Amino acid sequence: MARPTNKQDLLTAANGQFDTLWELIDSMPGEKRLGTFSFDDRDKNVRDVLIHLYEWHQLFLNWIRSNKAGISVNFLPAPYNWKTYPQMNVEFWKYHQSTPIEKAVIQLKESHAEVVKAIELFTDKELFTKKYFPWTGTTNLGSYAVSATSSHYDWAIKN
Repeated sequence: MARPTNKQDLLTAANGQFDTLWELIDSMPGEKRLGTFSFDDRDKNVRDVLIHLYEWHQLFLNWIRSNKAGISVNFLPAPYNWKTYPQMNVEFWKYHQSTPIEKAVIQLKESHAEVVKAIELFTDKELFTKKYFPWTGTTNLGSYAVSATSSHYDWAIKN
């Protein structure tokens, strides 16, 4: 799948990959959905993967809200940066170890809808022009949106 370069393609990819993720999860027998994965990563079950996606949605949404309100924040909260964000992912994982899968499902479905709504508020130019917003650095808002949605959903599907 080509990386989206306009809002319509971004929304199509985000919603399409989200649907594919749920088709995969819905096709899993209950014991597999609740079971432990065979690889030893921080994400050891479906719930962990859903929570990971949810938390990255929250990063994206909080980053947009803050910066649009004139409060300058980085995408990754302090003390994390692009070299140390794996530690942040571990903190998300630790924080949610008592979150039931049912809650993780609801949170992710709601946060996906919020991200889609947020994306819809921007124009193609705002989403895909590099440096359009000072807070996107050298890239564009659309790249962050792709990372928070379709490409992250691809990662989840492959795990």
